Amino acid sequence: MNNETVTLADLGWSAFYQSQLSNEEVEEQRALRVTEVHRNSLETLGADGPVRVAVNSMMAEHGMAVGDWILTPRDSAQCERVLDRKSLIRRGSAGLEAVAQLIAANIDTLFIVSSCNADFNIARLERYLALAHQAEVEPVVVLTKADMCDDPSVYIEKARELQNVQTITIDATAGDTVAHLAPWCGIGQTVALVGSSGVGKSTITNTMTGLDILTRDIREDDAKGVHTTTARSMYRMVSGGWLIDTPGMRALRLVDAREAVDAVFEDISDLALTCKFNDCAHESEPGCAILAAVAAGDLDEARIERWQKLVREDNHAGETIAETRARYRKIHKENRLGQDIRRSKKGK
Repeated sequence: MNNETVTLADLGWSAFYQSQLSNEEVEEQRALRVTEVHRNSLETLGADGPVRVAVNSMMAEHGMAVGDWILTPRDSAQCERVLDRKSLIRRGSAGLEAVAQLIAANIDTLFIVSSCNADFNIARLERYLALAHQAEVEPVVVLTKADMCDDPSVYIEKARELQNVQTITIDATAGDTVAHLAPWCGIGQTVALVGSSGVGKSTITNTMTGLDILTRDIREDDAKGVHTTTARSMYRMVSGGWLIDTPGMRALRLVDAREAVDAVFEDISDLALTCKFNDCAHESEPGCAILAAVAAGDLDEARIERWQKLVREDNHAGETIAETRARYRKIHKENRLGQDIRRSKKGK
């Protein structure tokens, strides 16, 4: 992270955050933006420079993400409050528990990075788009390695399956990358990079920040990359904005994202509302508007299957979250009962 002097406005401070402060907090507190999250501490940046802040119980319970804003007393590094977020990018954890993993907070644009090679996967891009819609941030698809393939137009045409999304093709190592991405990267703006390992996120970070982030070559046999970014960090870009790089994500699970999924597949979800039956599964039911559109050649069957898969996953995740909460309530109730029994025995 660049440590040059910055103002709060440079960091992305706006009326949205200012309105959350009381008169007393304006006088006695300072605002800091989180640039790195570690297990027991945060790296932050404010108008007076970088500050390391210890993670307290309030912050641990809240969950912290790169891009968050916190308040501390002007003369200490003790966090008093985490400000409400303007946006939050999150995904389901890779484990069995349905727990949301925080990726980045308070961003304006999500750069969804893919490459013009075997890594390109339309279903994965749709998942990333759902992340952006869920957070209510602007998605931009960035296709890299166009200079390394024979016909990048093939991938551009595939990307057109993504509705209402701007797609940009770049050579991440070229100097004009800064100009291509500049509309989203000006002073006070924050972008996050997401995508699989090896698609060029670290190279984009290098180009956009002027830093030298570790990059490694992709494997020649399958065009898949290896992890080069191992933690989320926020960097100052040469165009004045801020960039949050993230580790490559091959497993991307959505959490509580039904509305976002329907937004990505808006044509299909809108058509589903016109089916004859409200509980239509779009498989063999009479009066199914979606099956009729497929038969007429107006909808791609593979795209419908991807929509249905994401809907099923979200329904399952919702059930898992409910089950997890019920189990924790049961454990808490049993622990309380055990404590009452022990107290009763001690009183005899």
